[in-house]
Amino acid sequence: MDTATARDALAEADSRPALRFLTCGAVDDGKSTLIGRLLHDQNLVADDRQAALARDSIKYGTTGGDIDYALLLDGLEAERAQGITIDVAWRYFSTPRRSFVVADAPGHEQYTRNMVTAASNADLAVLLVDARKGVSPQTRRHAIIASLLGIRTVALAVNKIDLVEFDRDVFERIAADFLGFSGGLGFRQVRGFPISARYGDNVSTPSARMPWYSGPPLLDFLEMADVDDARAAKPFRMAVQWVNRPHTDFRGLAGTLTSGRARPGDKIVILPSGQNATIKTIATGDDDIAEAMAGDAVTMALAEDIDAARGDMLAAANDRPQLADQFAAHLVWLSDTPLYPGRSYLMKINNVTLAATVSDLKYRIDIDSLAKLAAKSLSVNEAGVCNMSVARAVAFDAYAGNRETGAFILIDRGGNETVAAGMIDYALRRAGNIHRHHPTVSKAERSALMRHRPAVLWFTGLPGAGKSTLANLVEASLHARGVHTVLLDGDNVRHGLNRDLGFTEPDRVENIRRIGEAAKLMTGAGLVVLCSFISPFRAERRMLRELLVDEEFIEIFVDTPLAECIRRDPKGLYKRALAGEIANFTGVGQPYEAPESPDLRLPAGREDAVALAGRVIAELERRGLFGA
Repeated sequence: MDTATARDALAEADSRPALRFLTCGAVDDGKSTLIGRLLHDQNLVADDRQAALARDSIKYGTTGGDIDYALLLDGLEAERAQGITIDVAWRYFSTPRRSFVVADAPGHEQYTRNMVTAASNADLAVLLVDARKGVSPQTRRHAIIASLLGIRTVALAVNKIDLVEFDRDVFERIAADFLGFSGGLGFRQVRGFPISARYGDNVSTPSARMPWYSGPPLLDFLEMADVDDARAAKPFRMAVQWVNRPHTDFRGLAGTLTSGRARPGDKIVILPSGQNATIKTIATGDDDIAEAMAGDAVTMALAEDIDAARGDMLAAANDRPQLADQFAAHLVWLSDTPLYPGRSYLMKINNVTLAATVSDLKYRIDIDSLAKLAAKSLSVNEAGVCNMSVARAVAFDAYAGNRETGAFILIDRGGNETVAAGMIDYALRRAGNIHRHHPTVSKAERSALMRHRPAVLWFTGLPGAGKSTLANLVEASLHARGVHTVLLDGDNVRHGLNRDLGFTEPDRVENIRRIGEAAKLMTGAGLVVLCSFISPFRAERRMLRELLVDEEFIEIFVDTPLAECIRRDPKGLYKRALAGEIANFTGVGQPYEAPESPDLRLPAGREDAVALAGRVIAELERRGLFGA
C-alpha cells in the first residue's frame, strides 16, 4: 500500500465510528477461536505471545498439533483447563479501515448473565453456529437477548464448515432456519457467513474452498457495518452521580452524559422534582468547556441555587424523559432463585437504588417459538414481560429509544446478588381519579383514644409449631388489658381474602403481600394486629418490616423443631406430605427460611405455651406499647 492510499485508509477509519460487537452462541461453537483468528490475521499477536500460544496449544489446546487461537481469549486457568469461556473477554483491535471493541461472551447456559453484560454494550452481534449441529436452544436464547438489549444487526457465522466438507446445502439450511426463527425479533439486518475460524476461511479473506459463496468475508462486513453511535443526537440526559462541593462557594453536579449535548446557558429540568434550571458552567477536571456531549464525564454548576442529589436526572427542558413509578418492562432472569411477583427487590437505575416489585408477570417468552406463555414466575435464563412498581417515581426513556436511561438491574435484598437485567418498555399510567386520601382522624389520635400504640405481631414458624395457639393466648391477654386487637390466621384468610391462591412459591409470596397490606391498613386504625402465618421466606418478612413504620413490626419466631412438629401433626398434613400426597408443603417439599435475627424467639415445644405468651406480653411492655 503506497503512502497516499494508506493516508486515505486512515482517514476513512477515523471517520467511521468504532464498532462494539460481541461474539455469542452455544458453547463450543468457536467464538474465542474466531476472535483469536481475527487478531492473528491482523498481525496483532506479538512474537513472544505467539510462542507462548504454541506452548499453551500443546498443553491446553483442542486442535491436535495446530495452534489453538481460542487460547488468546481464554485467559483464566479454569477456562483453559475446561476449554470454555467463563467470563466476558474484551479485546481491542483495529484495521486500516476501522477500530473494534469486541466481547467474547461465554456460551454455557449457566453464564448467560455474562452474555447479557456483553450485549448491553454492543452495537452488533456475531452469532456463531456449529455447522454440524445447526441452530440450538442457546443460539435462540442469545438471539432473543441480543434483540431485547437493542442489537439490530446480526452476522450469522456458520462455523466449522470444513467439518461438513464445505457443504453449501448445510449452510443454506442453517441460515434459512435462523432467518425463520428471528423474523419476529426486530433485527434490521441478518447476514450469513460460511466460515472456518480454525483455518481462516471467509474470516479475513475470501475462501477458495467455497466457490459457491460470493459474499464478502466476515471482516469486510464488520468494517463496513453501519451502526453509527446516535447518542449525541438524542435529547440531553445526565444522571447525577455525585454532588461536588469542595467549598461553600461552589456546588456542582457530577456525572456522565448518557445522551445529547449540553452548553452553558442551556435550559434544563431536574427530575423527579421537576425544578427548572440553567447551566452556568461545565467543567472537566479543572477546566471549563464550551460544550459537553454523550460520553463526557463532567461537573455542571447551575445558575440557580437548587437542591439535587445522586440519582436525580438532568434533562433537556423542552424534551423530557418519562417520569413514573410504574412501568412495563422486559426482564432476563439471571438468578437460580426464581422470580416471584410481589417479592420486593432493589432496582438500580440511572445511579439511584430503590425498592421495586414485579407487580404482574404478563408472560414468559418461549425460546423455541417466541410464543408468549402464561407464567407465574421466571427461572434462570428465562425472559419475560412484566409490570414493575417502584418506591418513588424515576426518570427514564423507553429502552428502544435510549439504551442508557431505559436499562436497569434487579438485586436480591438479602444476598445482594444481581438477579435480573431489565429494559423499560413504557410507563404505566395510573387512573387519573386515584389519589391518596388523608384522613381527618390520624393514627396518633386513634392510638391516644385507645391508650396503646398500634403494632403487628408476626408469628412465624413451621406448620404445627404452635403459632395459632400462642397468638390466641397473647390476644386474650391483650384483650383483658383493654387493648384493641384483631387476629389474622393463615387458614381464615384463605377462606376469603386469599381464597384464589394456592401453595406454590409465587402464591405464597402473594399471600403474604396481601396480608401485609391488610395489616398496614389495620395499624392505621390504631389496632394491634396478630398475624399467624408460616411465611417461609425471609424476603417477604423483610418486606413486611419495611412496609410498616419503625418499631411497629415485631417478628416472633415460634421455634419448634421439625421432629416435634411432625410428632404433633395436628391436621395430619405432615403424614400426607411425607407420603407424597401434598406438594410444596413447608418442611417437607418446600424449605422454611428461619429468621436470622427475630425480635423475639420462642422455644416452643420446650417451654409451656402460657409462659411463652407471657414473654410476648413482657416484650410489648418493654417496648412501651401500652399507655400511649
